[in-house]
Amino acid sequence: MDATNALGEFLRARRALVRPEDAGIRRGGGLRRVPGLRREEVAMLAGISADYYLRLEQGRDRNPSLQVLEALADVLNLDAPATAHLIGLTRARPSRTRRSGRAGDSGRASRRPEPVPPGILQLIDGWPGNPAYVENRFTDVLAANALATALSPNHSPGVNLLRAILLDETERELRRDWEELTEAGIAALRANAGPDVDDPRLVELVGELSVRSERFRRLWGRHDVRPKLARVMRLRHPKVGDLELQSNKLAINGTDGLILKVFHAEPGSRDAELLGILGSLAVSREDRHDDRSASASDKHQAVDEQ
Repeated sequence: MDATNALGEFLRARRALVRPEDAGIRRGGGLRRVPGLRREEVAMLAGISADYYLRLEQGRDRNPSLQVLEALADVLNLDAPATAHLIGLTRARPSRTRRSGRAGDSGRASRRPEPVPPGILQLIDGWPGNPAYVENRFTDVLAANALATALSPNHSPGVNLLRAILLDETERELRRDWEELTEAGIAALRANAGPDVDDPRLVELVGELSVRSERFRRLWGRHDVRPKLARVMRLRHPKVGDLELQSNKLAINGTDGLILKVFHAEPGSRDAELLGILGSLAVSREDRHDDRSASASDKHQAVDEQ
């Protein structure tokens, strides 16, 4: 990822996805050397000079007018989120103090995470029947309740969820809509990052996934930009079988892009029944863990008294 010329990188990727015939350009008899539109074709359709468009792609002009950007968005068939992303790449942004670190093979980030507001922690713990977790804009999980962890162990603090979904085979087996989910997740990562393409955490994550996941490398190179919306999560859980849960995300005000993800099943449905069974299993497991901890504590106390 070339953080020094994010605008040019975006323009090159998006023009490669536009078929000439869709832009009203008739193909000639010869072979085209580039996929999608040529630079001069983009410039002609946008009503700007070829030399000026070349300067934009090469990063030699980083302050195009809003009129030029909107014309380019029209030529490149960008929707509203992608157009906003294009405009954001050309606008100055405030500097931010960041901490960076390396993520180990477990997928757990070594950087200090932003604290989750105590009220949010109390809220998700008070939802025993609804899986819920908090993630940052780079999909690092910061907090989760017991039912969310019962759905997937990767819904656990310290795990990067996008990394897990792409690289963990058990996660791929869990997600019945893995193809759709990974495509949406990668487009949402770019939308969440916005123009802040040089954030150390983003650079770290993109670098690792580009090396370890061919699917990530290919989809990231498309520069798709789509905020993650409410969706149905389709799972094949090893304990309760197939279930479908509605997924909703809520922005947490007063934080640097923290998101609360909540899942629920339609009341009275089989999915709700299965979710209840999974919740009972999670409670039983916690009770057994507490009993073992108490037993171990009693043994230590007995030894101390001797």
